[in-house]
Amino acid sequence: MDAETNTPKPEKPVKKVVYRNASEAVYGLGLIGALFYYIGHATTFTIGVLGFLKAIVWPALVVYKLLEFLKM
Repeated sequence: MDAETNTPKPEKPVKKVVYRNASEAVYGLGLIGALFYYIGHATTFTIGVLGFLKAIVWPALVVYKLLEFLKM
């Protein structure tokens, strides 16, 4: 009798698909631009640190001002 070998079939490699939005790139470019603007206009170290923090939250400030302008 022939011994039947139970060798597992090689599995196909699984492709990992990562979807990214263009908004990530826009936010990143906006962050860099805001950093240059705020830190470039800073006259003291404290204002530079405040500019860094503003650069991180600039989208929230834009949305707030837009809603304030539209009176929503």
